[in-house]
Amino acid sequence: MDSQTKRKAWTYVALTSFFELVWIYGFNVASDWWHWIFIVTFIFIDFHFLTKACELLPTGTVYAVFAAVGTVGVALMDIIFFHEPLSVAKVVFMIVIVIGVIGLNVADSIDEKKALRGVK
Repeated sequence: MDSQTKRKAWTYVALTSFFELVWIYGFNVASDWWHWIFIVTFIFIDFHFLTKACELLPTGTVYAVFAAVGTVGVALMDIIFFHEPLSVAKVVFMIVIVIGVIGLNVADSIDEKKALRGVK
């Protein structure tokens, strides 16, 4: 995969992660029926970018990043916007999630390089 396609793929991952946090935030603040129109719209936008990302990158990698950003992002959103307490345990487990996603990306990169060497 060339660098431009890879950049495009990771842009899709960033967008799907962002829109996931937007609609989850909407769940917490929706107070009228018409708010749900926006939330459902953001869900469709989110899954559009998720699908585009999965077309260009390994689905496992995309989903791992998507789930990690969602999990850590929601935890941070709760702390920042909704005044949930921050504990050492929360920080440690968020770090574990991030390390796991980085590890999966490194493993995918190694597998991709091995596959390319086999082709040449």
